[in-house]
Amino acid sequence: MSSVWFTYLLRCADNSLYAGVTTDLARRIHEHNYNDRLAAKYTRVRRPVTLVYAEQYENRKAACQREYQVRKLNKAKKEQLIEQFTEHKLLP
Repeated sequence: MSSVWFTYLLRCADNSLYAGVTTDLARRIHEHNYNDRLAAKYTRVRRPVTLVYAEQYENRKAACQREYQVRKLNKAKKEQLIEQFTEHKLLP
């Protein structure tokens, strides 16, 4: 099965950042904001969340490896990623 995977960062209501992977960004953000069963425990209590960064990968393994790298970054480095991302107007 060939599908596109995304590594993403969400900004939570408390200004914290959450990293994740998905094949459908719109569905996953909706789940984080509105679905108590499917949302991550972390984001459930920090709503609303907004997408601030995303990268596309060919498979789950690559997306998960990148998520691991992003999670290890300190907040300042994550903010730099977000700033570069939004400067290139990659988000709608």
